[in-house]
Amino acid sequence: MAKLCSLQEAVADFVHDGDVLYAAGFTHLIPFAAGHEIIRQGRKDLTLARATPDLIYDQMVAAGCARKVIFSYMGNPGVGSLRIVRSEIEAGRLEWEEYSHFGMISRLQAGAAGLPFMPMNQTGASDLEQANPNYRRVTDPYSGRQVVVVPPLHPDVAIVHVQRADAQGNAHIWGIIGEQKEAAFAARRVILTAEEIVDEEVIRSDPNRTMIPGLIVSAVCHVPYAAHPSYTQGYYDRDNEFYLGWDQISESRQAVAAYLDEWVYGVADRQAYWRKLGQDVHRRLSVAEHLSYPVNYGAY
Repeated sequence: MAKLCSLQEAVADFVHDGDVLYAAGFTHLIPFAAGHEIIRQGRKDLTLARATPDLIYDQMVAAGCARKVIFSYMGNPGVGSLRIVRSEIEAGRLEWEEYSHFGMISRLQAGAAGLPFMPMNQTGASDLEQANPNYRRVTDPYSGRQVVVVPPLHPDVAIVHVQRADAQGNAHIWGIIGEQKEAAFAARRVILTAEEIVDEEVIRSDPNRTMIPGLIVSAVCHVPYAAHPSYTQGYYDRDNEFYLGWDQISESRQAVAAYLDEWVYGVADRQAYWRKLGQDVHRRLSVAEHLSYPVNYGAY
């Protein structure tokens, strides 16, 4: 299959039942469109890994896609709990594995570097050692002191949303940078969604922004507005009203089912989803232009 393809094709070819899936992005660039497509295609028994699960994992758990979550912080940011994920864990229907942020990113770093574990200094989350047997201690061969170690995380598939990419998957990211690079290098397969597909010359014009190289990308998908209700720096704002609204929706399983029926199963793709949101939401989330100063990379 060509690397540049539809999101439907990418999910069909690269996301399988039982996979460990990592949806990257911190606050910003969260790949909601890919999560919705996974729900539409009925994937099951996934292990959903993410430093901050956000609403997308609440929705995927509600849709019956997951058997386990691996996470650090978990919640509806600035609002409260992820009601669905929490209730499924408390009911014993969803397996779980918890880390500190540092521990979770250290696992990805170990996976990306091909290391058997990653050492860490002790953090304020030392109680996690009592709850999670994946936290171990080894003796530093240089100082003789004890250090905490965590195992590598190798997702079967990582999904990364970016501002722009070329057809080979070389991708620019700017704004808040999360764990996109580590997740992509640690994963066996990478699905990239992009606000824009641009010529290779555009990517080469600013190489320091190329966070994801095409050589590790399995599929590149042109999916504008793929991060809503999170945001994409320079393209649209975070939909804070949606985050507040989800807190009320998720109080009721019937309301969640109705939301999924209307906004996930009831639309064909992200383009239809964005149209359905309507012009008022588009205007509310629009952002003004604010360009950075140009950089002279020189001629040679």
